[in-house]
Amino acid sequence: MKPLPLNALRAFALVHAHGGVRAAARELDISHSAVSRHLVELETWIGVPLVERSTRRWTPTPQGAALARRLQELFREMDDATEAARESGSPFSVTIAAAPSFASRWLLPRLPALERAHPRIALSLLVNQRLETPSEGIDLAVRMGAGPWPGLECEPLMDERLYPVASPAYWRQAGGGEEVDCLHGMRLLHDRDPSASWELWRRHFGPASLALEHGARLASSDLVLRAAELGQGVALARERFAGDALAAGTLLRPFDGKAVHLPQAYWIVRPARPRAGASKRHAIATVVQWLKEQAGAG
Repeated sequence: MKPLPLNALRAFALVHAHGGVRAAARELDISHSAVSRHLVELETWIGVPLVERSTRRWTPTPQGAALARRLQELFREMDDATEAARESGSPFSVTIAAAPSFASRWLLPRLPALERAHPRIALSLLVNQRLETPSEGIDLAVRMGAGPWPGLECEPLMDERLYPVASPAYWRQAGGGEEVDCLHGMRLLHDRDPSASWELWRRHFGPASLALEHGARLASSDLVLRAAELGQGVALARERFAGDALAAGTLLRPFDGKAVHLPQAYWIVRPARPRAGASKRHAIATVVQWLKEQAGAG
């Protein structure tokens, strides 16, 4: 780290982000000439041209543009890391990790209720889909799937139900009816999660001849529901995620009562040996209890 010209790297990243020296100088609160000196210093240190000299407008070379984009990513990661460290210093801060669909469709709409009920707790939400041990800095995670997982403290949070949904316009256009046979010929939207597959539905309710080979396969339950809302086909929805869209009328549920039950579909996951003081443990326990209350409320 010692030989890296960090000030010059930061100046170059900002010049690229703003498309010129003046705006970067204002953000850094230094003179234009100081920013220019940083750029010359960086080019000299790297040994390749970073800026085109043949044009009056500030234009990076291909090597300069690639470097600047990567620097912007790294500086953002540094900002995130320092902010997380700052937040973790509070005994009332709790960091929770969750899959993108769970975070956006279930947890995010409920966060204002947590703030009202427990105003001292500062919750940080990280989004990832990994099932391995929560990394350092994560106090707990909500995982979707067939737990428990070895080496972790795993506690069931709530169950799930799966049923078809579609936009009202698509259902009318496709000639949807009350019997499941009407699914023949419709576009099916597939969740890549095997625990939310159309095969589960067909096994329980048919029709046995329903073709599952075709249709878009999407990486998350959230994308599957979004595609259904846009009228792109019929999705097999997770009830926990589809409630708001059904209430708003952007989706409809055609086969009332035909749902596949998934017991223990969501889990609260924590390190087996958490390292936290008494106040921190109390804050984590408060969030866990709140999650259970929300799960019980639907």
